[in-house]
Amino acid sequence: MNRYPTPAVRHLSRRIVLSSKNRIILSLFAVLFVLMLASLASAQEKIATFPILPTGYSSIRVFDRNEKFVGRIMPNERYWVPLNRIPLFLRQAVVAVEDSRFYEHGGVDIRGIARALVKDVVKRRMAEGGSTITQQLIKNKYLSGEKTFNRKIKEGMLAIEFERKYTKDQILEMYLNTINYGNGAWGIAQAARLYFDKNPEELTEAECSLLAGIPKAPGRYNPLGPPEKVALRRSVVLKRMVDVKVITPEHRQSLMAHKVPVMKPSEAPYYVNFVRGKLVERFGARIVEQGGLDVITAMDVNLQKKAEQTLREGVRKINGTLQGALICLDPATGDVLAAVGGVDYAQSPYNRAFSARRQPGSSIKPLIYAAAIEKGITAGSLWSDAPVAYPRGDGSEWIPQNYEKHSFGELSLRQALAHSNNVITVKLLENIGVPYFVDTARKMGLPLRNHDLSLALGTEDVTLSDLVTAYAPLVNGGAHPEARTIIRIFEKHRGAWTQIAPAVTPAISPATAYVTTEMLKDVMVYGTAKGLKKFSQERPSAGKTGTTNDYRDAWFIGYTPQLITGVWVGYDKPKPGGKGFTGGAISAPIWGKFMRTALAGKPAVDFTKPETVVTAVIDPTTGYLATPECPKKQTEYFTVGTQPMQYCPKHGGAAFQPMSSAQRPAVPAPKPAAPAPLSEPPVFDRQSSP
Repeated sequence: MNRYPTPAVRHLSRRIVLSSKNRIILSLFAVLFVLMLASLASAQEKIATFPILPTGYSSIRVFDRNEKFVGRIMPNERYWVPLNRIPLFLRQAVVAVEDSRFYEHGGVDIRGIARALVKDVVKRRMAEGGSTITQQLIKNKYLSGEKTFNRKIKEGMLAIEFERKYTKDQILEMYLNTINYGNGAWGIAQAARLYFDKNPEELTEAECSLLAGIPKAPGRYNPLGPPEKVALRRSVVLKRMVDVKVITPEHRQSLMAHKVPVMKPSEAPYYVNFVRGKLVERFGARIVEQGGLDVITAMDVNLQKKAEQTLREGVRKINGTLQGALICLDPATGDVLAAVGGVDYAQSPYNRAFSARRQPGSSIKPLIYAAAIEKGITAGSLWSDAPVAYPRGDGSEWIPQNYEKHSFGELSLRQALAHSNNVITVKLLENIGVPYFVDTARKMGLPLRNHDLSLALGTEDVTLSDLVTAYAPLVNGGAHPEARTIIRIFEKHRGAWTQIAPAVTPAISPATAYVTTEMLKDVMVYGTAKGLKKFSQERPSAGKTGTTNDYRDAWFIGYTPQLITGVWVGYDKPKPGGKGFTGGAISAPIWGKFMRTALAGKPAVDFTKPETVVTAVIDPTTGYLATPECPKKQTEYFTVGTQPMQYCPKHGGAAFQPMSSAQRPAVPAPKPAAPAPLSEPPVFDRQSSP
């Protein structure tokens, strides 16, 4: 066999070898072409992980009733800003101070690592990371913040891979859109809006120099941080820009001399957040993202600050784990002048003033007494608090009891309200009828779902806001104003104002409102809020305490002719506050302290008596007109036509003529027939306390 190839075979072999080489070369070209396409694809890859920030956005600005700036309502969503909308100066500043060799290294800067290692050895700990911008991005996106060598190795490997996949500009864009800028701002879009109320492309060089220094320590170097530390960090940023020859020393000096105004955090966060909800109700959920509104609220920002301070100090003085709420209204318009939903918004933004539903205890009683006055029952009528049993649907009996189970015998309706008598209130509700009371309460602004006698003891959960507005008719001549937090709105895109007028509707008669108020004055003189007696002597005022019998909720709702304020104190997770945790001891002092501040400088004026109210001197032990022989005499207020016309029969009244035959006799205290059954057992088998 011939071991040597023939010339033809050798020629064919050469052709085959050449063909193989060509195929290899072609394959290499193909691979390079694919890599080139991949590189182009990566350069064009969509890297935004949030919606692109709309142009022309302006935040929702909130002002108080005197058009003093209060704060802003910020969008919920995060937005992405393309690199071409981020100022070049900011990009240069960030690169200079964070990673000056960013455009030279491949993800890991060996020089930087060496420099950091020297410092780590000197300080005997991992003080310097030597991280590039790419490594910082990797750490923020994929790794924890622990300072270990293993994490640094992973970080470096991922950074190198990242740089193969993305361009430098893409990496810088991702970095600027994802880093922490402090105070809850993530990414340049939120930072520019939070600190300067701008879109990124609107930032000045001076503002950029502040923002560029934040990533090193967001909690310390953000523009709202300690001024001296913020200024020092800004100086470092500008010096680095000089060092890398991005700006001149003269330019640095000029920028350092430029004071940068920063938007202050919103004041009154509980109030502003509630306004946010009202805007969403009116315009829809997207309004917060769209922005472009100026909102004039009913708030008095100075009063709001006092309310926040007074509530916080008053509640924490009792117990650091307690919560509270306070609302102050203008009773004529329903304007919410101040609203505080808790002792610390940063710790708990839940708004207890408008959202929390709790049992009002005895603070609901004035509405029952007002309904009784409206129906013709008088403040001087006498009622017995002898025990009475009411059958339940399950065959058992409910026997309401007074606070600490005391009985007082026969009391006037005025005294019963001042002392917060439970038994008499239940009997009064039974007499006027639960449906009648529920309808009256609804007109006054307090919607109720229960329809049984347990309502007399405040067993149905209500909000502080609803309860305070339900008291407003008592000082507002019987008219119920809806709580108003927004007075007018300017829509920038339309260039138009929308006025929101007060909504006031009749609820009870002016006479009923006045008589009930005169009764409630006694609560602050000798009743359950007698600690406010000095205040009531300085300013005509009225109010009512409320406490559930297990001391879970403490209330006080009180008013003067100018203002009505309600205070609630309790635990978020209801639990007893201990003996003495009553509305009179806990909430009334907070109310008094706030109202003294709120009314400072205002004249002390009394409630206006309508012509439909008359006075008569009566014997409070009998309810009849007093004679000279009556040992006790008292001036009482009556709706015209309900005042007594007979003189006291116990003290020689027969010798005196009736006041006028044209006047009908006083409505006597009713004697209940067989006890009316409860439609269902009370919510709890407890009774209300003062």
